[in-house]
Amino acid sequence: MAKAKRMYGCTECGATFPKWAGQCADCGAWNTLVETVLEGAAATSSGGRTGWTGQQAQIKTLAEVSVEEMPRFSTASNELDRVLGGGLVDGSVVLIGGDPGIGKSTILLQTLCNIAARFPALYVTGEESQQQVAMRARRLGLPEDKLKVMTETCIESIIATARLEKPKVMVIDSIQTIFTEQLQSAPGGVSQVRESAALLVRFAKQSGTAIFLVGHVTKEGALAGPRVLEHMVDTVLYFEGESDGRLRLLRAVKNRFGAVNELGVFGMTDKGLKEVSNPSAIFLTRAQESVPGSVVMATWEGSRPMLVEVQALVDTSHLANPRRVTLGLDQNRLAMLLAVLHRHGGIPTYDQDVFLNVVGGVKVLETASDLALIAAIISSLRNRPLAHDVLVFGEVGLSGEVRPVPSGQERLKEAAKHGFKRAIVPKGNAPKENPPGLEVVAVTRLEQALDALFE
Repeated sequence: MAKAKRMYGCTECGATFPKWAGQCADCGAWNTLVETVLEGAAATSSGGRTGWTGQQAQIKTLAEVSVEEMPRFSTASNELDRVLGGGLVDGSVVLIGGDPGIGKSTILLQTLCNIAARFPALYVTGEESQQQVAMRARRLGLPEDKLKVMTETCIESIIATARLEKPKVMVIDSIQTIFTEQLQSAPGGVSQVRESAALLVRFAKQSGTAIFLVGHVTKEGALAGPRVLEHMVDTVLYFEGESDGRLRLLRAVKNRFGAVNELGVFGMTDKGLKEVSNPSAIFLTRAQESVPGSVVMATWEGSRPMLVEVQALVDTSHLANPRRVTLGLDQNRLAMLLAVLHRHGGIPTYDQDVFLNVVGGVKVLETASDLALIAAIISSLRNRPLAHDVLVFGEVGLSGEVRPVPSGQERLKEAAKHGFKRAIVPKGNAPKENPPGLEVVAVTRLEQALDALFE
């Protein structure tokens, strides 16, 4: 293989220079030059160059391209399979990120121990010793006789070992600890992460090995390293949840083999992460008696409905600018809904502090939550509790109209399954035949919805 030629590229303007400098001579930006490899690392044995997929350029018409369904295999976890789009695809590269201690290594160790019973699997760790990985597996009660563990940080050694072992699935924990000998910069740098990930993606496409990459996150919650890392991989998963809570949410934000925004729900126990097949039952753990400011709504996560409780607290403000605080909801949308409530509902809140929370730490960003938010706010403001068996969902427009939302029928079926007796929904989501035991009240205006809720 030809020797790599090291250059330094500007992350702002893209200019390249043979030597490092503190300031880019083209755009004038400071401390933006990073080491990169122009040739050598991407060269094939024949001397040619390939892309990240490791394939030589070929030209075909769309009719000549085979469109056979890609075979998948299960990870032995229904929730993880759901987020991945139905299972793992041969040669796919999955990047999973999350806060420290959220459970990234735990779920991947559980997954690989289960996969190793059927296929060859390799767990590569650059942050822990083999003894630490074995101790975790024994603490979680996982099968240990099939999974192979390797402690290494050099990407060339990892790929050479993988070519000999030929694993079906491989985990790299984590990509920020891996380095390539082609570069002189320290592991975790922009160039090291980019080049190491490119070599792993090329190996996955050539060998058919499915690879999980664990990625660190910044204090803002974004994946650390270059953004090109997310573009190279096939799937990007985020682990969410409070460190002091037992619930963990696995969300797909990019998936070339399935739908995005799929949500997997897990519960953290002393034996690792357990699947939660019916998350609505957990999020609906409510007080026995009705309390003001609490209402249940049906949100849509990926390919399934989920019932969550929305709580509101409205209290007299003693500040010049009343507070608007939201947890799990869009704060700007709250301000808009309060203006609509004043204009079309005749209920002012300019002298009130408004606090909103979604129980269980779920993030609800879809517009179907509008009607539920307004119902919770009025319930708290008037100190009038809503019935336990009432469900509310719908989008509220600026002119006070209640608009339909996607997948209304599935939301109503989920409500009927959990014993709800009454649903306030947009007229466009009203079914031709109500689900058994559920009374559906269809509304077109905000005023009608308020009358139905507080009659």
